Amino acid sequence: MDMRVAAYAVITGTDDRLLLAHWVDGRRAAWTLPGGGLEAGEDPERAVRREVREETGYRVAVDALLGIHSRVIPASSRLSANAEGPLHTLRIVYRAHIVGGHLRHEVGGSTDRAEWFALPAVRKLRRVQLVDIALRMAKLSLRGDGEGRALTPEGQ
Repeated sequence: MDMRVAAYAVITGTDDRLLLAHWVDGRRAAWTLPGGGLEAGEDPERAVRREVREETGYRVAVDALLGIHSRVIPASSRLSANAEGPLHTLRIVYRAHIVGGHLRHEVGGSTDRAEWFALPAVRKLRRVQLVDIALRMAKLSLRGDGEGRALTPEGQ
């Protein structure tokens, strides 16, 4: 079984907007959190800072570990044509804030642009499941009746 460990950041601005990166793989595309795979021996916090900088142009400080999401993708559901067997993904999600840099788009990477979105607008985007998982970890809501309102204890 293959394994992929990646680190991602939930970054909101002072205006309750969420920073997302637009992931592109051939004809598939969706909005995702800035972040990505760890290099061999790399510390996850260092990885998330590096990935955010590569994908968005911003330098960030990590505030807190929000959680770790583990998922096994069956071989039949893997996107890579040359992949064999299932893939176990471990996605480490942090809360982070911007400490410098300027918004820019990644060139030659897995994303083609980064943008800020009001939380209710994220609901209408084509996005990867990790966005919703991470927002629940951060206790942020995509409901249109309150920007960034905390989720109720029942997760509603």
